[in-house]
Amino acid sequence: MNQKSLHGQKIAISGGGIGGAAAALALALRGAEVTLFERAKVFKEVGAGLQIGPHGWKMLDKWGVSQRITDLGFQPKDMIFRDAVDGSDLVTLTFDEEFENRYGGKYIVIHRSDLLTTLIEAARENGATLHNGIKVEDTFNEESGTGVELSLSTGDIFKADVFLAFDGVHSVQRAKMHGDKPVPSSYVAYRGTSSLVEDEEMKGLKSVIGYIGPHCHFIQYPLRGGNLLNQVAVFESKRYLDGLKIGNVPEDWGNNEELDSAYDHCTDFIQSRLPLMWRDKWWQMADLEAVDTWVNGRIILLGDAAHAPLQYLASGAVMAMEDAECVAQYAEDFVRAHGAVDWDRVLLEVETERVNRCRRVQNLGRFWGEIWHVDGAARLLRNELFRNAENNWYRYVDWLWGYDVTDRTYVQDPSKGDLPEGLEDYRYALAGTG
Repeated sequence: MNQKSLHGQKIAISGGGIGGAAAALALALRGAEVTLFERAKVFKEVGAGLQIGPHGWKMLDKWGVSQRITDLGFQPKDMIFRDAVDGSDLVTLTFDEEFENRYGGKYIVIHRSDLLTTLIEAARENGATLHNGIKVEDTFNEESGTGVELSLSTGDIFKADVFLAFDGVHSVQRAKMHGDKPVPSSYVAYRGTSSLVEDEEMKGLKSVIGYIGPHCHFIQYPLRGGNLLNQVAVFESKRYLDGLKIGNVPEDWGNNEELDSAYDHCTDFIQSRLPLMWRDKWWQMADLEAVDTWVNGRIILLGDAAHAPLQYLASGAVMAMEDAECVAQYAEDFVRAHGAVDWDRVLLEVETERVNRCRRVQNLGRFWGEIWHVDGAARLLRNELFRNAENNWYRYVDWLWGYDVTDRTYVQDPSKGDLPEGLEDYRYALAGTG
């Protein structure tokens, strides 16, 4: 990495979540003048734990923060899928030396706030300027085509060479470019953290465990050095489906009453864990449709603003980090090849790479979620498929965990963003329509 390759380049970012903070760090490390605007008064991640595959760990290592992340998080020894109805093991993905050698990185789980704080601190340490309490309300490409102007909530105009919109699923810039809205999945998530060392049933847990069953799943893994237990309960809301049929979906779909009965068909163990879920808030799960256009002049959509996924591949945060490193790396590469950066060409190359990569993640995430939640004979077939993958599971995740933006995999072959062979005819059954 050339720490001066982007010296003199003025980069503006909206959104101080994981993606925006990662971009601030990746670009500041290369000498860019980075200014980030976050509308909230403090930098804060909503939720609890998240998973970082080896494709994410490699970037954190490149940015010089992998040791901090390792110290703050937890390195699980494996990931175990189990049937939520009978509790039987389905498949185990082992994160051993062979795994790390294959993918060039580790598998880490970490509290969202710990990851965000680490990225924010590192970005500032490397010269990025980060503002709270300021919203980017509108953006305009300069008539000269050489920059962008940001209209801020303070009334000021901020000028930059390029603008990165990491402002989330309800992005101001996404609405301006595409005008679409998030697509509800009919599923909701409840989260909760509790002391792991004081939990007689779970203490000593060193795995990521996923119970998958009809219309629901339940995830468990350690956080913060194994002292904290993270649990996530996800289920399909009957209130949403019933409301959709009559054209009147209640705002509180997925409420506490639904949680209390959502796992009646699952093991007693899973049902016994539900009292540990936070009940004052739940997340109505939605994604965005994949779109082919992220760039408008010197403006580019990134992170959830560009490709908000469903959670089933546990890659939302890493996808945003990939976006960040892609912009920084491709700009550095262009300078190395041509002596100066041409942002128009760099952003279009980023768009080609990331649109196709993220389209595959989004679409397979939808497919994966449907596979997790099947019932009846389909559940039995799914279980057999998982068990048969016990010694051959690499083939299903090489494309995901073996990714590196420097390879330009999707620039070289955009068709790799399509669904894999055998799934070409898959169509997402939107809630209430399929």
